[in-house]
Amino acid sequence: GTAPLTAGLPNVAEVAAIVRPAVVSVTTQDLSLDMFLRPVQEEGVGSGVIFDKQGHILTNNHVVANARKMQVSLPDGRTFDNVTMVGRDPRTDLAVLKINGSNLPAVELGDSDKLVVGEWVIAIGNALGLDGGPTVTAGVVGALGRSITELSGYTLDDLIQTDAAINPGNSGGPLINLKGEVIGINTAIDTRGQGIGFAISINSARPIIEQLLEQGRVVRPFLGVRVATMTPNIAAQLGVQMTEGAVVADDLPADSIAQAVAYWRRDDPRRPIRVASEYVALADHYARE
Repeated sequence: GTAPLTAGLPNVAEVAAIVRPAVVSVTTQDLSLDMFLRPVQEEGVGSGVIFDKQGHILTNNHVVANARKMQVSLPDGRTFDNVTMVGRDPRTDLAVLKINGSNLPAVELGDSDKLVVGEWVIAIGNALGLDGGPTVTAGVVGALGRSITELSGYTLDDLIQTDAAINPGNSGGPLINLKGEVIGINTAIDTRGQGIGFAISINSARPIIEQLLEQGRVVRPFLGVRVATMTPNIAAQLGVQMTEGAVVADDLPADSIAQAVAYWRRDDPRRPIRVASEYVALADHYARE
């Protein structure tokens, strides 16, 4: 069930106490060159969440992408220098790490498809890299199915928008529901506004996690078409009434995977594709069968 209510508000402290022990600090070291071409050591800090008892950690790719050395610290004071990079995927900004330890705390992954706008959520992470353990903030789901383009040039789809404060250092930390389940991975803030942050929905992350655990990388089929997420602007340009879906910008090759997943989910024909990432994920699913 959901967390108990106190004076009409969720018991954030109780939920955070369940999840916070599994939220880790990820410190990275990298070498770069200064203006005189001298090597300079740079440090970065982000967050991650342990999602199984084997010590696998889910975080953002941009937290660990250039790391030569990584260190993981738990709220209980334990520190791990021998961190394994299981795999990472720049396109979805996700990465899986692994530490070896006993009695590691772990959290459950929830079902982000059950989220509704206005629902309470909690963000936990190492905001600004401050000492003293993970920071806890609370807010609501502001919107679902958002898309943003990162500095890497990749577009992230099916994002959860929230006003729970997400600050530098929070990247890779969990967004949780009032059951204490991870329903998103905090990944970005929009500096053009106030109180607008984005998290990768856990349901879109699941197939990525599975591939990274199985083979250390994500293999995608070649569709031969360009795909984008339907937006009100695109709908207006095309003169259609659709409010969600995937827009294919090229002719679909006959009898191709691209054609097979163009309009409907194979596993549930009653549920149309909502965003471009779902279209690509289904194509990958078909290619594997």
